Amino acid sequence: MTTAAKPLDELFLDTLKDVYYAEKQILKALPKMAKAAKAPELKKAFETHKMETEGHIERLADVFELIGKAPRAKTCDAILGILDEGKTVMEDYADSPALDAGLIASAQAVEHYEMSRYGTLKAWAMQLGHKDAAKLLDETLAEEAKTDKALTQLGSAANSTATKLAA
Repeated sequence: MTTAAKPLDELFLDTLKDVYYAEKQILKALPKMAKAAKAPELKKAFETHKMETEGHIERLADVFELIGKAPRAKTCDAILGILDEGKTVMEDYADSPALDAGLIASAQAVEHYEMSRYGTLKAWAMQLGHKDAAKLLDETLAEEAKTDKALTQLGSAANSTATKLAA
C-alpha cells in the first residue's frame, strides 16, 4: 500500500498539536509535583513553572492562529510516559529523602522533551517561512532551557540532602 507523501507543513502541524497536548498534561501534573515536593524552593519552582506553562499554552494558541489553524491537541504518548514515570517516583519515594531528587529528575525529563520539540518546531517554522511563529516558539524554548538550568541547581542540593539523610 502506497501512501501519499506528506509535506513538512503537515508534520509541523502534527508536532504542534503534540506539544499543545503535552503542555496541557504538564499543566495538570505540576500542582501534584509541587504538593509532593519537600523543599520549599522546589515547591516554588513547580508553582512558577505552572504559571509559565499557562503562558506556553497561550503562546502555542497564537502559533496556531499565525498559521491559520485552530488550536487542537493530539495525544502525545511520549509525555504521558514521562509523566507516568514522575507519578511512579512520587508514589515509590513519597517518604524517602530521595523524593525531591526524583521529582527534579522527572521534571528535567519533561523539560528535555519540551526543548527537543520546541527546537524542532522553531527550525521547521523558519523553513516554512513562519518567522513570527518561530519567534514565539523560541521564546518558549528559552523559558524551558531556563527552567532546566534552575532544576539542575536545585538538583545539586536535593541530591546532597538525599545522600546525607540516607547515610
